Amino acid sequence: MYHFIGIKGAGMSSLAVIMKQLGYEVEGSDLDKHFFTESELIKNNIEFFPYNEKNIKENMTIIKGLSITDDNVEVIAAKKLNLKIIDYNEMVGLLTEKFNTICIAGCHGKTTTTSMISHVLDNIIGINYLIGDGTGHANPNSKYFALESCEYKRHFLLYKPYYAVILNIDLDHVDYFKDISDVIKAYEEFANNTTHMVVACGDDANVHKMNLTKKVAYFGLSETNDIYATNIIYSKTGTSFDVIINNKLYYHFSLPIYGTHQLLDALAVISVCYYENIDPTKVNENLKTFTGAKRRFTETIAGDSIIIDDYAHHPNEVSSTINAIKQKYPDYDIISIFQPHTFSRTAEFHQDIAKILSTTKAAYIMDIHPARERQEDFPNITKDIIISAMPNGHAITINDANILNQYHHAIFIFMSPNDVSKLENDLITLKKAEKR
Repeated sequence: MYHFIGIKGAGMSSLAVIMKQLGYEVEGSDLDKHFFTESELIKNNIEFFPYNEKNIKENMTIIKGLSITDDNVEVIAAKKLNLKIIDYNEMVGLLTEKFNTICIAGCHGKTTTTSMISHVLDNIIGINYLIGDGTGHANPNSKYFALESCEYKRHFLLYKPYYAVILNIDLDHVDYFKDISDVIKAYEEFANNTTHMVVACGDDANVHKMNLTKKVAYFGLSETNDIYATNIIYSKTGTSFDVIINNKLYYHFSLPIYGTHQLLDALAVISVCYYENIDPTKVNENLKTFTGAKRRFTETIAGDSIIIDDYAHHPNEVSSTINAIKQKYPDYDIISIFQPHTFSRTAEFHQDIAKILSTTKAAYIMDIHPARERQEDFPNITKDIIISAMPNGHAITINDANILNQYHHAIFIFMSPNDVSKLENDLITLKKAEKR
């Protein structure tokens, strides 16, 4: 029996579902509060309980979530029984050795690209996948495994990629990485772990700073890449483009994707499919039906406005999301609602965030979500350092939907890795009531 401590976490729940579908006995525990991941656990008949030392029994193997500390009552109980305890990323690493694993890495776009390639390949040849939005699926007969691969604390170095796909390299997780050189070094080591080949974005300057020892193919918009998009047309209905490989037209794609970042995500998928000899006609057909990852540009129509929920929290992600909105909805005002994530990231990037959000009609900033950090360690870092750097910045709380309701025929973009659904849902309710 595998017992998951922290089973409701997005990665942990996905891993639990995968292991259950591969035929293992699985159960778990977590906080006694609702998480969006519970529905998938229930659907897969995986039992879960509130934390309690009595949940831990002889002959269990423990899978421990990365956020679980050694003072957790179940961890203490497991150690008393001398049970085997495996960290989440270590268990995922063991799974990567069983399949031809496509590891999707990058400071931005991992979830969308992993979701995209999973959707495409699952419909064509079948694939197992673990995605950071809480999605997991497995079939013992599939030889492929798509995996969102996070660089934080070098977790992805435990994985054995068949393909190492690198979307971009940027400075993030400044509570761990010393500087951009440290980040590049981590990605370099990850890429050189591959058993088959590296597929990387050649438009990214930091990607080219890696010293790669494995076969590599570059994709992007520049003609210097091995695989590149040209004749690109951005419109309200999506993006069309030609893909050139080896200086020859490979295929013309016309997809419901928005912004350069989604185009590059699609090119990463197209590149892997090319090297796996997948029919481009089928790739195009299935990219057309990709509806997006959870909490990535998720849209809800409410009255005369549209509410978009997005995970963006790094300046480059915020910029990409806003640019995609401007492509798809050029005639709407954009109202941005942003919750900074961690004090260290806010301290590092507050000026960049302020500059980007200043391009929207109005920007509302929530209190910083601390995640793993403490306010007392960052006494001068609050939401005010972003607000004060903007001409259009305002403070907002989770209960202030009425403040947003003054705007009409607008796009409301909510950006946070944390759950801000109460504010979104309250605004949706107000907007729908207006329509009646």
